[in-house]
Amino acid sequence: MGRLTGGDPSLLRRINSAVVLHALRGAHSPTLTDLTRITGLSRPTVEGVVEGLFEAGLVVEAAPDEGEARRQGRPARRFRFRAEAGHLLGIEIGPHRVSALLSGLDGRIIGAGSREVSETACADDRLDRVRAVVADLLRRSGVARSSLRAVGVGSPGIVEADGTVRLGTALPDWTGLALGERLRRSFRCPVLVENDANAAAVAEHWKGAATESDDIVFVLAGLSPGAGSLIGGRLHRGFGGAAGEIGALHLLGREVTPEKLLSTTDTPLDPLDEQAVAAVFAQARHGDVRAMAAVDRFIQRLVHDVAALVLALDPELVVVGGWAAGLDGVLDPLRGELARYCLRPPRVALSLLGEAAVATGALRLALDHVEEQLFAVEGTVTARR
Repeated sequence: MGRLTGGDPSLLRRINSAVVLHALRGAHSPTLTDLTRITGLSRPTVEGVVEGLFEAGLVVEAAPDEGEARRQGRPARRFRFRAEAGHLLGIEIGPHRVSALLSGLDGRIIGAGSREVSETACADDRLDRVRAVVADLLRRSGVARSSLRAVGVGSPGIVEADGTVRLGTALPDWTGLALGERLRRSFRCPVLVENDANAAAVAEHWKGAATESDDIVFVLAGLSPGAGSLIGGRLHRGFGGAAGEIGALHLLGREVTPEKLLSTTDTPLDPLDEQAVAAVFAQARHGDVRAMAAVDRFIQRLVHDVAALVLALDPELVVVGGWAAGLDGVLDPLRGELARYCLRPPRVALSLLGEAAVATGALRLALDHVEEQLFAVEGTVTARR
């Protein structure tokens, strides 16, 4: 199914099919009578739609409830949406790790896999590692590659609509990489590429700390911090996909880089060395004076960067995620600074998804794409205008 248009002669049939399929996915083994009540459609219409969904392999007959089976007479037929009729992948490509999540058409995760990768790995080696993770995950889950309906990918950098990384300084050989095109060679389904912070924002809205908020900012903390935002429940990418690149704010009259701020020596940290970052935070927790001063400098810069974004967007909620070590120490200073600078300080929370945030958001990207087709809808969280 494509998107609905007024000139489509099958418009009514497609609307009815989308309505019934949506009801099937949301209900627990409904009968035809249940579907008629839920959708408001006539019984003959529902019967015709269900028959078509049977033929398409999206619906099967479900076993009757035990109570119905015990009663005399033939129980009413029940149906269920076949989430196993297709599968989705969500992939994260990071400096130190690549990971993947696998789900059925209902978005429920049925498998996961990850592998370490060197921060100095070239693009070809990093993509080979991605393919190896996916192949292993599909093999362990018993899922055929041909059953994949869509693949979502979260990657550092400014990402074009076609999946090309226009600018990506976090990974070697990443700027200008036709990431979407390269990955599409490995799959027979659409591959959708998104900035990692944007993907994480979508994930927190779907399954994390922001499920009750439609105006949020997700901060992917690190030496080169980034942010993703949802405005009115829709992902905000900006005109060229560069919205939320708060890691560049130090260029506005601040010559000291974040990797210098967090250094306990005269030598700046490597922007990709997350272990060195974690070590500084650990030293600070154990009372090391130089490390404590470095962490204070870094947090002050981070909260000012976030405050600039909050002043511009006025979100209800700011979610902080990224590397695991030391993030809880950011929350109170961030709350204090936002209260100091912002007319209406937002709530601040720690990510509930942790290291799984980017891959989870990438999976949601794939699910949105499939839902646009199955349910003939527009306006999903991640849809591009």
